[in-house]
Amino acid sequence: MSKRFVRLGETRRPEVQLYIDGEPAVALQGDTLLVALLQHSNRLRTSEFGDAERAGFCLMGACQDCWVRTEEGARLRACSTTVAENMRIVTTQLEISWPQQQ
Repeated sequence: MSKRFVRLGETRRPEVQLYIDGEPAVALQGDTLLVALLQHSNRLRTSEFGDAERAGFCLMGACQDCWVRTEEGARLRACSTTVAENMRIVTTQLEISWPQQQ
């Protein structure tokens, strides 16, 4: 898969291991989730309103386009959240099952 971001500088910071959609990935200490995700893919997430791919928009926390989730379901803003060791991020929308009416 093609990547949207390619690191050109600041390559000497310590590595941080994380998981993106269950797959191992590596970022550098101090990277935001947005940088880490776009260095491993050409998209940040899928839209909650369809199957459109999103890549962030404002890159500064104002537009609300970069929300991703942890495997536990917590929402994080990718552009303003710093990566942490063993972070587990999900970029696809969670399936919601509604109780059946009787």
